[in-house]
Amino acid sequence: MRAGFGQFRDATPEYLRFAAQYGATDVLLNHANLPNVGGKWELFDLVKLRLAVESYGLKLSALENVPASFYDHIMLNGPRRDEQIENMIVTIRNMARAGIPIFGYNWMPSMVWRTEPAIIRCGTVATAFDNEEAQKLPLTHDREYDEEEMWANLEYWINIITPIAEEEGIRLGIHPCDPPVEKLGGIPQLLRSFDSYKRLIEIYPSDSNAIEFCQGTFSEMQGDDIYEMIRYFGERHKIMYVHFRNVSGQVPKFHEEFINTGYVDMHKAMTIYNEVGFDGFFIDDHVPQTYQDTEWGHRGRAFANGYIQAMIEAVTKAG
Repeated sequence: MRAGFGQFRDATPEYLRFAAQYGATDVLLNHANLPNVGGKWELFDLVKLRLAVESYGLKLSALENVPASFYDHIMLNGPRRDEQIENMIVTIRNMARAGIPIFGYNWMPSMVWRTEPAIIRCGTVATAFDNEEAQKLPLTHDREYDEEEMWANLEYWINIITPIAEEEGIRLGIHPCDPPVEKLGGIPQLLRSFDSYKRLIEIYPSDSNAIEFCQGTFSEMQGDDIYEMIRYFGERHKIMYVHFRNVSGQVPKFHEEFINTGYVDMHKAMTIYNEVGFDGFFIDDHVPQTYQDTEWGHRGRAFANGYIQAMIEAVTKAG
């Protein structure tokens, strides 16, 4: 198990030096700032990105999220679906051939939703969600979509793309819908429960059809046990990497927390990852906004990543 940094777009000297100085081994770039060449990413640009990361002694272990315009018609069965699928096949082949082993993405046409922020310890600002307020907001797309048509769209995509990923030796995984409620803006939030992920991995059983395990969002799932989910998917080697963050509770209402002050026992969670033989990396993900921190959250991320490194050491040495 390893500690990484993520949630930045550009492989700049500033971010890479920060990651290396604070002891990370792995880097994940989220919405990487790469040229959009006709709705796809080119091999040259991906190789250049990997080499920039490696120049700091780090490994570019994953890319998370492409522009929504690369695959919005795939998610919603729009008129450009087949064109976007062909372009995504090219992008995923290029990632693999550039030496980037993991691609994490989402199935959220309406993206991540939050409502009014919460104030936590000593004036710290944390993102929050109240489903009662969220349901008052308008449609995000042209109409209401139903659950089974969205599953049909997902299954169509998974059955096409997973054999490509197997052929290229790359792993693909989907982030849970955040927040994991039934519907937002007229769009069903498909991946919102333990059962929905069991269904996902059975669409096309393969190591390449895996999970971007955002522990924070899994912890928000109403009525589901986070420790049971870690064990279940970890034993089946479905967890590609982990967003190791904490929250106050489950939907319909929650707010984000410092990594060690939410309802999840993070030591217990880390122990389970170790017990099931998870050999991937953890990143800090979202962090609360503290006094005089940067917009990206350098102080908050240093704190969270240090906690992750200490927790890894604690459970591996205890074993």
